[in-house]
Amino acid sequence: MKCKNCRTFGASPIPEEGTYIQAKQVKDISGFSHGCGACAPYQGTCKLTLNVKNGIIKEALIETIGCSAMTHSAAMASETIIGKTLLEAMNTDLVCDAINVAMREIFLQLVYGRSQSAFSDGGLEIGSALEDLGKHRSSSVATVYGSENGPRYLNLTEGYITKQALDENGEIIGYEYVDVNALIEYLNSGENINKNENALKKFSKVYGRFNEGKSFINPRVE
Repeated sequence: MKCKNCRTFGASPIPEEGTYIQAKQVKDISGFSHGCGACAPYQGTCKLTLNVKNGIIKEALIETIGCSAMTHSAAMASETIIGKTLLEAMNTDLVCDAINVAMREIFLQLVYGRSQSAFSDGGLEIGSALEDLGKHRSSSVATVYGSENGPRYLNLTEGYITKQALDENGEIIGYEYVDVNALIEYLNSGENINKNENALKKFSKVYGRFNEGKSFINPRVE
């Protein structure tokens, strides 16, 4: 038995950029959201951020970690999907499995109305994805290694770890790091490094109870 109301009212409205839309065509889809995917052998992963307006991809942020080829695939994907409809991008080979899976996951979110901008009037402006990265526009990546000799912090959100501080029990209580992004910007600003030999020290900082450490280790020396 068919429901007369279903024929009368059609598809259920979904929240999109501060309003409710009956999505019947690709052009009815708008939103800002994220999707994550892994490649088939699980050697890498991708976080994909899209800003879609009226079914057209206007902005894409592609962050990958894993095999080196993924970064090149991301570069190609950033050129390929801009200006495509959400459906076209879904059916485009983005070279890397992880990026393709992330595309699938974000597609599902957007067509079901699960977006970060679902209740934001007018959605988010182009450039919002870069704002998510922060001032230096760099992904938040952690590289941490553990063995019988204890954990080794290599890279955290703050930057490149140069030294770990341990307490009297040998437990990590802080670390010293270099804000690499700030350092590169400084080096690229035209400053005369010859006049400032302490450039590296200038952008080295500490976190936690580093100054209370009883001993210090270089995390890159096993």
